[in-house]
This record gives sequence, structure tokens and C-alpha cells, in this order.
Amino acid sequence: MTNSKTPNPNTIHPIAGYDKEIYVKPTIKNPNIIVGDFTYIADSEFESHVTHHYTWNGDKLIIGKFCQIAAGVEFVMNGANHQMNAVSTFPFYTLEGWDMEPPLLSDLPLKGDTVIGNDVWIGQNAVVLPGVNIGDGAIIGANSIVGSDVPPYTVVAGNPAKIIRKRFDDELISLMLDFKWWDKSIKEINLLIPLLTCKDLEKVKAALKSMLKNDSL
Repeated sequence: MTNSKTPNPNTIHPIAGYDKEIYVKPTIKNPNIIVGDFTYIADSEFESHVTHHYTWNGDKLIIGKFCQIAAGVEFVMNGANHQMNAVSTFPFYTLEGWDMEPPLLSDLPLKGDTVIGNDVWIGQNAVVLPGVNIGDGAIIGANSIVGSDVPPYTVVAGNPAKIIRKRFDDELISLMLDFKWWDKSIKEINLLIPLLTCKDLEKVKAALKSMLKNDSL
């Protein structure tokens, strides 16, 4: 605890006197946007960053816990997609005065839900396209356009975003995915902070192995 305060996921402004960073979850009104505890965005609101999100498509934006979303990030949803199996892509049915019934959903290139894992860092002005799945612990470079899935604990960047490198070796990635620190209690996470911020990765591996072994006993 800092200043005798316990972290509260239902606090909107986690930095006293500063309104340009918010915990997202307590601000959400759209039932098709689901956000985990302590995920924040560097802005005073979130839902305007989710675009083309129309109820008739039924798609969801699902974001895990402890994600860090920089300013200018946009989540483009399936409503941005136009019919591509006809000779024109013009969406007559959305505009006044045109004699067209909405196409069947099966005729639209819908990509499904957009799912962001836990402890994901999304850099400034990145764009996440419809139906993308970003794994736990991934890092998305600033100004990236993410149009395909991102594996856990992987750094991607560019337009289109491409894999730069894995953050850790396969053993440590597997341990982190098994450990799921983001699902621990606030008290446990506070005790884990020295480990979660440790740059001695071999020490981290040893500690994770020990804790996972004890959990399985």
C-alpha cells in the first residue's frame, strides 16, 4: 500500500489530482465491452477509442486485467467492414434514402470478438483491427496496425504489425502463463511486486517454479 491506501479497481482516477489516466472498468457502459480490473488508459475516457461498434453485429471487445493502454489507441470493431462479395462495397443500407435492405451477417466479413489478454502494453496511437487476439504479456509498439493475432509475451510493431521478438525464452513464458499473477489477490500481488519487477530472469524462473510446485501440493 502507498500512503495507507489499498488499490481499488473501481476507482476511476488512480492518480490523485490527475484526470488523464483512468481505470477503464468502472467507466464502461456498453455491455459488449468487457474490461478487467486495473486496466488503464492514458485518457480521461475510454469508449470513444472503440469505433464502429454497432449492436447488430454482436461483437465484443474483451480486455484482461492490468493492461496499459496509451493515448490515441483505437480498437476498430467489425462495423468498419463492408460487404466484399458483391461488385460494390458501398454501404447503401446505412445511409438515408437508398433502397437497400441490410445484408445478411453471413455476407459481411465479420472477424468475431476482439480479445486482449492480461498485462498487455499497447503503445501510443496503435490500432487494433477486428477479431484480433493479443496474448497475455504482449507489447504492441507505438503507431502499429495490428491485424493478426499476437502470441503471449511477444513484442510486435509496424504496419502491419510484425513480430520483433519474444520477450522471454519459452520456459519463462510457460511459467508466467501458468502462474497468472494477475489473478492473485491485491495482497498477494503487492508481495509479488519485487519479483514482477526483477530483471534477473533466472531468479524469476526459480521463484516461479518453487511457487507453482507449492501450489500443486
